[in-house]
Amino acid sequence: MQTLLNLLAGVSLLVWGTHIVRTGILRMYGGNLRRVLRRSVSKRFSAFFAGLGVTGLIQSSTATALIVASFAGQGLIGTAPALAVMLGADVGTALVTVLLSFDLSWLAPLLIFSGIVLFLSSQASAAGRFGQILIGLGLIMFALQWISVAAHPIVQAAGVKVIFASLTGDVLLDMLVAALFTVLCYSSLAVVLLVATLASLHVIALPVALGLVLGANLGSGVLGMLSTLRSTPEARRVTLGNFLFKLIGCVLAVPLAGHLDEWVSGIGVDATREVVLFHLGFNVALALLLLFWTEKIAKIAEQLLPARPASEDPAKPRHLDPSALDTPGLAIACAAREAMRIGDVVEQMLAGMLTVLTTNDRTLAERLRNMDDVVDELYTAVKLYLAQIPREALEPREGRRWADVVSFAINMEQVGDIIERILGDLELKKIDKGRNFSEAGMAEICDLHARLIANLRLGLSVFLNGDLKHAQELLAQKVLFRDLERAYANSHLGRLAGNTADSIETSSLHLDLISDLRRINSHICSIAYPILEEAGVLARTRLKTDMVDASDERVAPIADNGSWQKRKPA
Repeated sequence: MQTLLNLLAGVSLLVWGTHIVRTGILRMYGGNLRRVLRRSVSKRFSAFFAGLGVTGLIQSSTATALIVASFAGQGLIGTAPALAVMLGADVGTALVTVLLSFDLSWLAPLLIFSGIVLFLSSQASAAGRFGQILIGLGLIMFALQWISVAAHPIVQAAGVKVIFASLTGDVLLDMLVAALFTVLCYSSLAVVLLVATLASLHVIALPVALGLVLGANLGSGVLGMLSTLRSTPEARRVTLGNFLFKLIGCVLAVPLAGHLDEWVSGIGVDATREVVLFHLGFNVALALLLLFWTEKIAKIAEQLLPARPASEDPAKPRHLDPSALDTPGLAIACAAREAMRIGDVVEQMLAGMLTVLTTNDRTLAERLRNMDDVVDELYTAVKLYLAQIPREALEPREGRRWADVVSFAINMEQVGDIIERILGDLELKKIDKGRNFSEAGMAEICDLHARLIANLRLGLSVFLNGDLKHAQELLAQKVLFRDLERAYANSHLGRLAGNTADSIETSSLHLDLISDLRRINSHICSIAYPILEEAGVLARTRLKTDMVDASDERVAPIADNGSWQKRKPA
């Protein structure tokens, strides 16, 4: 039993080591790697080598698939170039497998020691994060050595021999087993290295090992599709196309299964090298065969996963016209129209929140929280669209409007986040526990909510029309709302003093709720600031005018009694 646990621990350590390296490199160099991928998709071969290089660093074709799929989902790259990147990613992870198959056990202690010293000395710095990567690499090498040692006594056990005897070279069965194991481990790299180790110990025969390698590649494609299951069709096409690559390769390899072991054994290397070199050769052959077929595979993926109509997909931008980017004024107007859609979604969330408050409707609460994902996706789309407009080409008026749209989108996105958190608190602290607000407390919340809806509609009008009078009215509502929040908080404390049972049970939720409503109102009222500032009617400070003059006059003490008076600048 102890021996089996040692083997399982070694496999777990191998998976964990690959996870540490992948996450560490993405945290340190993720931004640069993403830029490399985005800039390298204009040509087929540059996309291929970009995928190869990036995956060689992060040691995970699945992680590369997620990055590329996110770009495709945002419309930054097409499906065909993304698939070329994925072919390179598969070759990249195969090269890493070959490198790690060498006996680097002497290097493992050095990497782990150096990594821990760097990590503990400065965890938050770049050196500390690099130390984390070194720890992961050392754990991978140490885990491979551990698996090799732990597997020796297992090989002699009769029960284990029976288990591995079931893998008799039936390539379809071997592929199925390895594909399932790859999905469970979340790493084809770890599975291929494990297969190579078992083959070197003669636990499994070469034909079985090659079938398992094919299954690991197929499982990697399945893993990518599972990782993007909830993404947009445009993003899922990348992982679907990559799975089709793997499926085509396996279909072509199965009829040759009887000859593959003869060809591989003819290389004249040890069992470990035979496995990893077959893994590399399989992916290189796929790249050579299918690199010029990426457009056709992309069309198949697009037919299997058609884009949802804009009317059916609320998170799909409708007004961000790429052809308008050559005309900055028109592009900013398109972005403003899309930003208004964010405001409309936020208004729906805000209106539905009161229904959840009064009816305890869990289904509605879940639907409203999901709408925050729509807000986030539209916000990201607007932000990326505006980022493509060269700021230096904008006239001053266009530059101000550009900033206004960005500010509005940021405020609406933050309002959506607050509403999502409020709904979560309502479920946790009110619905789950069967509590209710007092009648007076509910009336106060309804009053604040009604004012909030009115202010949001006024804010949307201010953003759309830029009317100075309405902007001033909106800012006045901010002061009124703040005063009401204080008054209602005090009245709630009065009910607590009167031992009102409902108020006592919901006290924390009530105070948090009215505070969150005030925060939402502050974000809404921020829409007025650019209009008021441009008109020159926005005060620079909330201090009394007898302390600070709003004009360019300076205030200074005179005389020895410390009295104050205004003094004109020299």
